[in-house]
Amino acid sequence: MSVVPAPSSVRELTIPRDAPRAGDAAGALEAAREGPRVAVIIPCYKVERSIIGVVSSIGDWAWGIYCVDDACPSGSGKLVEASFADDARVKVVMRERNGGVGAATMAGYRAAIADGADILVKVDGDGQMDPRLVPQLVAPIVEGEADYVKGNRFFSAETVHRMPWTRLVGNAGLSFLTKLSTGYWDLFDPTNGFTALEANVARELPFDKIHPRYFFETDLLFRLGVLRARVVELPADAVYADEKSNLSELHALTTFPFLHLRNLLKRIAYSYFLRNFSVASLNLVAGCALFAFGVVFGAWRWATAIETESVSTAGTVMLAALPVLLGLQLGLSFLQHDVSMVPKVALHRRLGAVRVMRAREVERDP
Repeated sequence: MSVVPAPSSVRELTIPRDAPRAGDAAGALEAAREGPRVAVIIPCYKVERSIIGVVSSIGDWAWGIYCVDDACPSGSGKLVEASFADDARVKVVMRERNGGVGAATMAGYRAAIADGADILVKVDGDGQMDPRLVPQLVAPIVEGEADYVKGNRFFSAETVHRMPWTRLVGNAGLSFLTKLSTGYWDLFDPTNGFTALEANVARELPFDKIHPRYFFETDLLFRLGVLRARVVELPADAVYADEKSNLSELHALTTFPFLHLRNLLKRIAYSYFLRNFSVASLNLVAGCALFAFGVVFGAWRWATAIETESVSTAGTVMLAALPVLLGLQLGLSFLQHDVSMVPKVALHRRLGAVRVMRAREVERDP
């Protein structure tokens, strides 16, 4: 059995094809003694023109390749089965009903975790992502620096220049909303589907509650933020050809803001009131109360002055303006604290240590 140490550099990452699969508790102990098992998850829906090229470009570093046929009407999964029948790494997960890119990805996550994967890499089947970049993508996880790594298509000016302008404008708005709703203020490409997730962290995620369709990547970031997982971005170029996105811009415009608002309220409740209560929590409550009082009182006095054709006194104006200014100041103080609370330490090594300890207990007490 080959043993692969954690790499000190990206180029040293090699994963043996014949690494044994383990889905029980003892598998955690065995996995700790071996190198990382990288599983590539590819959601497949109407990608029959590109999926063969995507799978073929995956190198020997991949321990497993999971192509998830999301009830594809063009039979992408059967095409993969027929084309890679002699590759033991390739598995096709068939879904009876179309659930969306998120549902397909989570089906692949579940299958890979059950087989004993250590790192779960998502690569879209449309050919926009280069699987040859996966070793660089998983390196921060292997070296213990991150729990979740995303590609960033906006790192290079030349890459940005090649992008459709609609993607640039839409991503700028979505990026800011994502920062608010997830708490990851240092990310800029929230909808990038080229990702790597550590399996111990994935086990802690409530897959049944994560959005199954195109809000999946952002909702996953929200769940990772609740866990305090460390997320980083790496430069990753995208290739735009004649593929057509299944995402409706109108649908995203009318639904995503409300989903972001829901996650923002949940995140504030979880992070600042249920699991912790700090000065930042007081700043938020006091700031909202003062701002609301100033706006309501000022509007009422303004309406009264118009109706009675009178002039408000300086004291009345200050009584309305001062709470608004204080509320804004307290709100900015809360925002500054929230930005500073972006997770800086990876979570998965602590979770992995717990699994190893449990596995050893199982070995001692079968």
